[in-house]
Amino acid sequence: MNIINFAESNTIINTYVAELRDVAVQTDRQRFRNNLQRIGHAMAYEISKTLDYSAKQVTTPLGTATASTPDDSLVIGTVFRAGLPLHTGFLDVFDKADNAFVSAFRYYRDKECREVDVRIEYIATPALDQRTLLLVDPMLATGESMELAYRAFLTKGTPRRVHFASVIASQQGVNHLARTFAGRDDITLWCAAIDAELNARSYIVPGLGDAGDLAFGGKL
Repeated sequence: MNIINFAESNTIINTYVAELRDVAVQTDRQRFRNNLQRIGHAMAYEISKTLDYSAKQVTTPLGTATASTPDDSLVIGTVFRAGLPLHTGFLDVFDKADNAFVSAFRYYRDKECREVDVRIEYIATPALDQRTLLLVDPMLATGESMELAYRAFLTKGTPRRVHFASVIASQQGVNHLARTFAGRDDITLWCAAIDAELNARSYIVPGLGDAGDLAFGGKL
């Protein structure tokens, strides 16, 4: 699996991430959602450079022009609810992409809590066979939720190429996906920033808090 960490380079994404983290700014829910969306725009642009392209003819009022445009059949997927603003940012860029959504949660199949599975409450997706799947979720803590969401989508077909996109990831989560998808050159993980720690509640430190609550309000 390939890993891209935007925090290692000078990019405007760093500004958006700084505002997401800032306790003096993140109380503005609309700005929080907008920053997630803007990160989606920037990440989608970077991912667009990795797609397959071919030259195509475009008829103008005065003649014919040639444009090199992507050939990938894209599907943007996310897990409800925190991923929705990031998803919107990706869809703004890849406006012809199909979309996939899943409401899923982990559960244990054994009393020892060793065998983890995913239970799907809701899934809406086109067929994924031989397509390019962009699976976006703002927070990558342990990495298990991203993996389980991916496996849920696999029930609807096997993509040709997969891009995981996360805003804040923990090193533990990155390591989990790297082990799980070791040797998979068809999978890339894109992170706006990678933090070193998880606390006892599996929150990323320094992180930014609960992205879903900050974007949409608290929950019971």
